[in-house]
Amino acid sequence: MADFQNRDMAKKVLDKIKDSGVEAKFMHVCGTHQDTLVRNGLDAMLEETGIRILQGPGCPVCVTTPNEIEEAIKLADSGIVVTVFGDMITVPGAKRSLAHAKGDGADVRIVYSIMDAMKMAKDQPEKDFMFMGIGFETTTPATSFALLSQPPENFSILSCHRTVPKALRALVNMGEVKLHGLIEPGHVSAIIGEEPYQFLSTEYNIPQVIAGFEPLDLLMSIYMLTQQIKEGRAEVENEYFRVVKPEGNPKAIEAMSKTLVECDVKWRGFPVIPETGLEISNKFEAHNTRKKYEDLLAPIWDMEIKEPAGCKCGEILRGIMEPQDCPLFGKACKPGNPVGPCMVSFEGGCAIAYKYGKRQ
Repeated sequence: MADFQNRDMAKKVLDKIKDSGVEAKFMHVCGTHQDTLVRNGLDAMLEETGIRILQGPGCPVCVTTPNEIEEAIKLADSGIVVTVFGDMITVPGAKRSLAHAKGDGADVRIVYSIMDAMKMAKDQPEKDFMFMGIGFETTTPATSFALLSQPPENFSILSCHRTVPKALRALVNMGEVKLHGLIEPGHVSAIIGEEPYQFLSTEYNIPQVIAGFEPLDLLMSIYMLTQQIKEGRAEVENEYFRVVKPEGNPKAIEAMSKTLVECDVKWRGFPVIPETGLEISNKFEAHNTRKKYEDLLAPIWDMEIKEPAGCKCGEILRGIMEPQDCPLFGKACKPGNPVGPCMVSFEGGCAIAYKYGKRQ
């Protein structure tokens, strides 16, 4: 708790959570929330109050499937310049990662934004560039704004974007974990607002709180969930009101609606989840990697690529297993030699647990 700006306030909130008498399982869907929980020891403190926090599919890199990674590797091996965020480059595909492809001579470049990738394409018009679009509603608007800013002809986007709310419906319907409440991600909610989560409360009677990322934010959101349970309510409340507006970000939502369309997509650890993928709309198909290189990529779409033997990333993303329960965790699977994506991404539960010493 050394990082708390107000340790007395944190203790008071923890005491109120304990005094509520509520014993419950809550789930968050945000890698940054997981980092805050584990780094500050909140997960252990909350368990002493009767609250257990599960991590859900809140890591964009982690839910990206091996087939999508194989698409990028195929393009890289075929001479196309692949641009990608850094925490994606070492995620294993069927047998290799993009880092291996780069080591084999492919032109794979780490970028900090899609605009960096577009600038590279403009500066080198003799080469074909692809940007691998990863992320939930937080990063998707950048892809949309890039499409609206007249990208060069030699630039395309492999959209691996996904949306959160309907994935939560699938998670609840699977029935593997009994959830008493959901902690919704602040960054995603800053884009989409409050309304897209409402169905989870009205249809499934699940209390929800949109939370920020400071330790006190998370503690307050958990306190708010316990109060909903005590009072027999199931609503969407907004703890992160200093950033998240009820309507979200209308300009970002409009940009996404102009450039992207919902599609059915598989998530790592899940079956195909209807309407949770975002593909580039026909109006911008000249910059859709899957349309531009369809002949090259089509064979990959029907491939059934199994998860690495022993890897439990899927179970961890569904909240039914902790990283330390995976037989590979801290042994065959470490940050320097990751077997699955949960040990690669800084938002991955395994990487977070390993970083902060939960290795037993």
